[in-house]
Amino acid sequence: MKFLKYVILSLSLVFALSCNKSDDTNPVEGTSKISVRLMDMPGDFDNVFVDVQDVMIKLNDDSEGDSGWVSVEAINTGIYDLLELTGGIDVLLLDDFELPSGYLNQIRLVLGNDNTVVIDGETFPLNTPSAQQSGLKIKVNQNLEPNINYTFLLDFNVDASIVMASNSENINLKPVIRASVEAQSGYITGMVTPLDLQVLIEATNGVETISTYADETGQFVLVGLDSGAYTVTATPRYCFGI
Repeated sequence: MKFLKYVILSLSLVFALSCNKSDDTNPVEGTSKISVRLMDMPGDFDNVFVDVQDVMIKLNDDSEGDSGWVSVEAINTGIYDLLELTGGIDVLLLDDFELPSGYLNQIRLVLGNDNTVVIDGETFPLNTPSAQQSGLKIKVNQNLEPNINYTFLLDFNVDASIVMASNSENINLKPVIRASVEAQSGYITGMVTPLDLQVLIEATNGVETISTYADETGQFVLVGLDSGAYTVTATPRYCFGI
């Protein structure tokens, strides 16, 4: 048996300049454009399929009720395997949607009925009652300035989101989704060798940990990072072909 002692890691860290957020919820004149991308942190499942039906927003409304939500007509609805949305791969759900400038309080993902999780080759229904009725609500609290394009990155944490219901065989989705703004965040990109390994890449700033897998070429990217110092680790999971 051959044991790997070292994984060689090279990386670069980039942070974009940004404007400060504002808590002002009063509408401002002009329009802004928003895009929404869905991605995922790695998880210990074979597959996690979610049925994305719509994207909605709540603008200039800090209430917690169901009023004020507006559909923004997602362009790429359908069933997606969240575990394929790693290593810089994502799904563009909304592309440069124009809306009045102001304060964007929340984004909501509305899911359909075809949500499943595959564990050890067996497929189980994934119960998402709240997502089907009222949607997955993600607080973004972002001030939208006129004539600026914003891209919101929705990072699904699969391991934290899928739970077994107590005393039953039901598997429930209680979503943990991290939202960030691409224009106001940084990213870490790099490469690992050798290439015959699946390698888990994690970056932590002491408060939160972001993770992804390197792809088959050894490349990886961690996005949506706040400015600061990060510790990056590369952990081999298994050898391909073994």
